[in-house]
Amino acid sequence: MRVLLTHTPEMRANYYGDRALAALRQVAEVTLHEGAAPLAGAALARAAAGCQAIVADRATPGSAETFAAAPDLIAFLRVAVDVSTIDIPAASAAGVLVTQATPGFGASVAELAIGMMVDLARGVSTHVANHRAGRAPQPLMGRQLEGRTLGLIGYGRIARRIAAIALAMRMHVVAHDPLVPIEDSGVEAVSLETLLAESDVVMPLAVSIPQTRHLINARSLAATKRGVLLVNLSRGELVDEAAVAAALDSGQLGGFAMDVGSAPDQRPDPSLAARAEVVATPHIGGLTPEAAEHQAMDTVRQVAALAEGRVPSGALNAEAAHRVARLGVRPGG
Repeated sequence: MRVLLTHTPEMRANYYGDRALAALRQVAEVTLHEGAAPLAGAALARAAAGCQAIVADRATPGSAETFAAAPDLIAFLRVAVDVSTIDIPAASAAGVLVTQATPGFGASVAELAIGMMVDLARGVSTHVANHRAGRAPQPLMGRQLEGRTLGLIGYGRIARRIAAIALAMRMHVVAHDPLVPIEDSGVEAVSLETLLAESDVVMPLAVSIPQTRHLINARSLAATKRGVLLVNLSRGELVDEAAVAAALDSGQLGGFAMDVGSAPDQRPDPSLAARAEVVATPHIGGLTPEAAEHQAMDTVRQVAALAEGRVPSGALNAEAAHRVARLGVRPGG
């Protein structure tokens, strides 16, 4: 098989390291994208000419234009869980298989979430910035997190890891998820209204679907305790950034930490990130060697399965992906 790896050199260094690339080359002939900007549309199709698979980073969309202009393409493999920028109906109409990687970033995101919560509670970044600017920091009264309430909106893998750490810190943990049973010892299942009213720290960790867009908005922020801390490491679209800015201005929100936002590649909005009450990182939640290699190796296994005539794990539209028959794979089987 011939495969196009779409990562730019910078993205490749962070998210598809030497070991994963060497493993991919063991199962396929690999073409690398050496440009500085992500590929998209017809340009992506041209770069993939002659390739049976595209192994795509999160910044590379899978559009109808690409699928229509890539007659050799059999599979579009995303090195991430998020497939929101892949037009799966268009891929299915063209007979192209779409896959996603499994989430290997639970530990790294949970650790960052706890670090951001502590940072907001104790003003760590503020003091660091003052020291580095040559200003003498004034000691500020912090918030002790033991005994405080952490509210988790959504209770998936990452939320469960965060809950376990917070409980070890002797925090009270409440959670709301209408789709997932909340049965872990020490975690109290509550309504969203109760969570907003009682939490000292709120973390939106819900899946990003149309119904959860701007889950955190002016109305939900008004329902929280005054001075509540907000931490978002899930998806930028869960939070209405204009409402957050207004709540920071009024003091209703005591601090905001974010690893995601409305800027390109889910990065924080620069104007919001520059505020003194905000702690922001550039979408690094899964940026550890262990987390990145986990997802890269998933795609290696997927390419190997296709080369061996099997539908790979992580397939999202196997029944419609009739082009896999070119590799001796039975669609849907």
